[in-house]
Amino acid sequence: MSKISLAVAGFGVATLSFLANAHADGTAPTSPPTTTATMPTVDDPMLTPVPRAKTELGSWEEALRNLKARSADLRVAEADVHRAEAQARTALAGALTQINGQASYSYAIINPGTNVGSFKVSNPATNWSASISASQPLFAPRAWYAIGTADRNVEASTLSVADTKRQLAIAVANAAISVYTAERVAELNRNSLRDALSRLQLTKKRRELGAANGLDVVRAEQDAQATRGNLVTGDESLRQAREALGLALGLAEGVGVSKNLDLNGLASGANTSCKPGATPGDRPDVLATKKRLEVAERGKNDAKLQFVPTVSLGSTISVNRNLPDPSWNVSALLSVPIWDGGARYGTLRDVDAQIDQATVRIEAAERRATLDVLQAKRAITVAEQAREVASQAQVFAEQVDTLTQLSFAEGKGTSLELVTAATAHRQAEITLVLREFDVVKARIAAVLASANCDY
Repeated sequence: MSKISLAVAGFGVATLSFLANAHADGTAPTSPPTTTATMPTVDDPMLTPVPRAKTELGSWEEALRNLKARSADLRVAEADVHRAEAQARTALAGALTQINGQASYSYAIINPGTNVGSFKVSNPATNWSASISASQPLFAPRAWYAIGTADRNVEASTLSVADTKRQLAIAVANAAISVYTAERVAELNRNSLRDALSRLQLTKKRRELGAANGLDVVRAEQDAQATRGNLVTGDESLRQAREALGLALGLAEGVGVSKNLDLNGLASGANTSCKPGATPGDRPDVLATKKRLEVAERGKNDAKLQFVPTVSLGSTISVNRNLPDPSWNVSALLSVPIWDGGARYGTLRDVDAQIDQATVRIEAAERRATLDVLQAKRAITVAEQAREVASQAQVFAEQVDTLTQLSFAEGKGTSLELVTAATAHRQAEITLVLREFDVVKARIAAVLASANCDY
C-alpha cells in the first residue's frame, strides 16, 4: 500500500473516532483529532506472492549461453549450414577422379568343356576375375560450375543463421521484459487488493458507527472481488510469461528474472553482441535473400551447361583366372547430349521462375527491413511520450483517489466515487508500469532491427 493510502486510511479511522465521540448534545467538535489512528491489519491468502521460479535469468550473457546450448531454432539453422557444406563437398566430387573396384566369382554347375580340334578340353569349374577402374573428367564445365553454386549456398545458409540469432535475441529480450513487467503488475495487484480490503474494513466500521449504509459495504465488497479477479489473471500472466521465456531459452520450464537483472544492461548487452548494420539492406535476412537470387541465376547457367559435351579419361586394370596375363587399357570418352525429350528446356523455364521469385523476395525483404528500422527508431519516441502521458495520468489519478478518500471520510463523497477513483488509480499505476517497460523494449528493438548477431 502506498504511503498516501496509509495516511488517508488512517485519517479515515481518525474521522470515524471523531464521529463516534461527538458531544452528547448532538454538536460536533470544531475540528477532528490530530492524531493518526493505526491502520487495520489485513490478512488474506491471496496476498501471498507467486513463488519465484526455480531458474532465473541473471544477465544478457547468460541468456546467450542458453540460446547457443539449447535453442532448437538455432540448431536447425546451423544444421542447414552443415547440409550446405555437405552438398558443396558432393559438388566437388563431381570434378575429381572416380576410382572403382570390381571382383566376381563363378562356379559352373554344367561344364561341357571346349573343343580344340578333335579334342575336348575340360574347363575349370570355378572362375574369378577382378578389375579396378579410374575415371577423370577432362572437360566438365557443369561439374566445375556446380562447385561455385554450392559455395554460395553455404554463404546463404550462414547468413540465415545470423538472422536466426537476431530473431532469437529479440524474442529472449522481449520475453525477459515481459516477465519483469508481469512480476511488477502482480505486485501492484497485491497492493491494490490490500488497499481494497482495507477500504472494505473501514467501510464496515463506518456502517457500524452509522456513517455508511449497506450499499457502501456492497460496493466495497464488489471492488475487492474485482481486484481479486485482476490478481488471479495477473498471476497467470506471470506464469505464462515465465514459460515463454523458458521456451525462448530452450527450457521446458518457467524461467524468471533475477532481482539483480538490470534492464538497461539488456540493451547494452544486445548492442555488444549484435552490431547494427549501416543500412537496412545490410540485415542478414536481406543479404541471405540476395544470395539466394545469385544461386538462382547460377541455376540458369547450370541448365545451359547441360547442352555442353563432356570429355573424360578412363583406365582399367583387370585379371582373370582363365587369362594368362592381366590387362590394362586406357580410354577417352566424349559424351554429346543430343535429345533428352525436352527436359533441359523445362529446367530453363523452371529456373526463370525461380529467379523471378527470388527477385520479388529481395524487394519484399528490403521493404520489410526498411520499415522495421524506421518503426523501431520511431517506437522509442512514441514509448517515451506514452510513458510521460501515463506518468501524468498516474499523478492525477493518485490525487483524485486521495481527495476522494478525504471527501468520503468527511462524509461528503459516495462509495461509488471512492471505488471508481481507486479503480482508476490502480489502472493508472499498471499502465505506467507497462509504458516504462515499453521504453526498454523499444530501445532493444531499435538495436536489433538491423543488427548482425554473432554469439
